Amino acid sequence: MEFTLNATSRDVIGKGASRRLRREEGLVPGIVYGGKHAGKARKPVSISIKANELAKAVEEEAFFSHIINLVVDEKAEQVLVKDIQRHVYKPEVLHIDFMRVAKNTKIKAHVPVHFINEDTCVGVKMGGGSISHSLTSIDVICNAGDLPEFIEIDMTDVAVGTVLHLSDVKFPKGVESLALSHGADHDSAVVAVNAPKGAAADDAEGEEEASEE
Repeated sequence: MEFTLNATSRDVIGKGASRRLRREEGLVPGIVYGGKHAGKARKPVSISIKANELAKAVEEEAFFSHIINLVVDEKAEQVLVKDIQRHVYKPEVLHIDFMRVAKNTKIKAHVPVHFINEDTCVGVKMGGGSISHSLTSIDVICNAGDLPEFIEIDMTDVAVGTVLHLSDVKFPKGVESLALSHGADHDSAVVAVNAPKGAAADDAEGEEEASEE
């Protein structure tokens, strides 16, 4: 999937100017920053994007984990979404931040997790357990060109009582967990298949009766 957005640079900034953009012109303010040119850091550029075009793009999960072709004043550059500010209760984007990247730019990003085959999970079908998600996205480190749209975890063979951690996840080539890059003690649970309610209590009672005998 590819995303292209058209934007216009703007000189007038501030909260008042941003409100006028949104209310009177149907535009969303934003900023583009990062990147280098001829070895020197490029300056941030304030931009505006048509609200209806942006609203359509943000409906796609992949928009947040893809390199985007952003055309500013008819000049294209590659960017990633770094931050987005939404209205508290309306389905509106108030502001968006983009970071310039090249395919070999080392980045940190949030990648959504897709859990597949939950309906055929052996721990649920055979063990009567229930699936509990601890994480729905994972922070990763990779080159921008290797950034995956999502990370897939197959639940088919996960038995009841099993907890899958970051160290159990199969990351795409060139992608690693940000947490695990700091050491094994930063490993954390991603998903578990919990035993059915009452099972733990029954096991405890059984052990107690056996000890009494």
